[in-house]
Amino acid sequence: MNPFERDDLPGRLFIVEGIDGSGKSTQLDLLHKWLVGEGYLVVFSEWNSSPIVKGTTKRGKKRKLLSPMSFSLIHAADFASRIHDRILPALQAGAIVLADRYVYTAFARDAVRGVDPNWLRRVYSFAPTPTISFYFDVPLDEAIRRIMEGRPSLKFYEAGLDMGLADDPEDSFRRYQGLIREEYDRLVGEFGLVRMDATENLIRQQQRMRQLVEPHLNGVMRIEGQSLSDALVKARLRGRYVSGRQDVTQVSGAGRLA
Repeated sequence: MNPFERDDLPGRLFIVEGIDGSGKSTQLDLLHKWLVGEGYLVVFSEWNSSPIVKGTTKRGKKRKLLSPMSFSLIHAADFASRIHDRILPALQAGAIVLADRYVYTAFARDAVRGVDPNWLRRVYSFAPTPTISFYFDVPLDEAIRRIMEGRPSLKFYEAGLDMGLADDPEDSFRRYQGLIREEYDRLVGEFGLVRMDATENLIRQQQRMRQLVEPHLNGVMRIEGQSLSDALVKARLRGRYVSGRQDVTQVSGAGRLA
C-alpha cells in the first residue's frame, strides 16, 4: 500500500508522460506559466535531475557501462531523491508540483529493456499518487520527425543502441520509441492516464489541460500579498528542500491563452 496516498497530501501533483517528441514538455511549461500567473506556489521537477546521481549517470553513459538493471536502479535512486527532498515536502506544504515524467517513464522504458514489470511497480511503490497524469499520445512517425528535425545526432542510450535493435542509430531509435509507445498504451488502461491528442493544435491541448486541472485547485497554496521568499518560509520549503530558482517559480501575469 502506498504510504503517501493523494488524500493525505494538501498539495497537488500533475505529471506529463509520453515518448520523445510528443510535446509534453511544451505543454507542461505552458501550464506552469498559467498556474504561476494565477498566483499559485509551483514546484517543478524533471526526470533524471537529482544531483546525487547525475554524475554517475553521465559517466556510465559515456563509457557505455549501464546494463538494463543498473540503468533502472540509477533512475530509481534519482526518483527517490527527488521525491523525498523536493516533491513530497512541497505536497505536504500545500504547493503544486509539476513533474516532467514520473514512474510511468520507468515502467515503460525499463520494461522495454527487459526489466520485470512487477518488480518495477514494487520498487516505485513509495511514489505519491498523482492528482492527474497526462499522457501525450503522438503517432510514431510524427514524433520521429519532430526529434530528428531538432537533433544533429542521437546518443547511444537515447537511440536504444544498447538493446541491439538495429545498427543504425535512427533506425534503432524508431524501433525503441515504438516499443515504448506500446508500453504506454498498456499503462493508460492500468493507471488511468489521461490520453491527450498530441497532434492537436497547441492552444487546444493547453485549454483541455487547464480545464482538467482547474477543478483540483481549491485549497492549494497561493502567494497573494507576500513575497516568494516569505511564501517559501511559510510553506517550510526554503533551505534544504528548495533552494534553486529553477525549482519554485512565481511570476505574475504569465501564461494567458486567448
